[in-house]
Amino acid sequence: MRLATLGDVMLDVIVRLEEPLARGSDVRAATRAGAGGQAANVAAWAASLGARARCIAKRGDDAAGELVARELEAHGVELVGPVAAGATGIVVSMVEDGERSMASDRGVAPTLAPDELEAAWLDCDVLHLSGYALLRQPISAAALLAARLARERGARISVDLAAWTEIRRFGPVRFRELLDELAPDVLFATEAEWELLGLAASPARPATPGRKTGTPAASPGGAYLAAPVGVLKRGARGCTVLTEEARLDLAPIGTTVVDTTGAGDALAAGFLLGGSLEEAARRGLEAAARCVARVGSLP
Repeated sequence: MRLATLGDVMLDVIVRLEEPLARGSDVRAATRAGAGGQAANVAAWAASLGARARCIAKRGDDAAGELVARELEAHGVELVGPVAAGATGIVVSMVEDGERSMASDRGVAPTLAPDELEAAWLDCDVLHLSGYALLRQPISAAALLAARLARERGARISVDLAAWTEIRRFGPVRFRELLDELAPDVLFATEAEWELLGLAASPARPATPGRKTGTPAASPGGAYLAAPVGVLKRGARGCTVLTEEARLDLAPIGTTVVDTTGAGDALAAGFLLGGSLEEAARRGLEAAARCVARVGSLP
């Protein structure tokens, strides 16, 4: 299984608060810094699960870029893409009671241009596109070209919708048009992202975990799927897999939640390794459970 990802590779700074922030003063925290970014995370988790993983991203020629490149290599990820004068992106995740909030500076990543791609990088079985890569130019044009090149080589395309706040700022209608142009085979989304794009007015009540309900995927809210397979990431309530024929609700894997950073990326990596829909979803949930049980977004 050969999986390629395209999007951001960033320095991920995770701050796990031991007490609430005190404005104008200091509080105690445990911190970790290392490679991150949606594309990097999915590639690293896929490699840990046995795939041949490649991450296509633009990074800066700074110390942060060198650090993330070394760490991804240590995780078995082939990092390709231009190294440019400028700053590698940095994302700071503030973790409190297991939940995280992020502040991101994407650095040079969004300047990845179509003419900087090499066709050989898209020789894969699955190309996973970060939704963040669709929100800025020229990386959006590069993502569309990458999808076309990958499809010409027989690859499936998956997209993770990224943050609903960014989609709202970009414009849900514009974003939906890009999705229609990409026509992904698999679409990952949180409930907030799903609703913002009009894919569902509200998520339906979960069925018995692991049981197909026979409800058509388009039934929640009456909207149609933007992909043959939709994976609704529901956090502490597991995930829902939707197709035109069926709906599959699965409960999460029991674990102690330490840090949710990267859990959705781990789920996506596990799912994309294939098998039946239930096998893929359970593998993704197992990876997500491993991810949230420790600090950090990588395996």
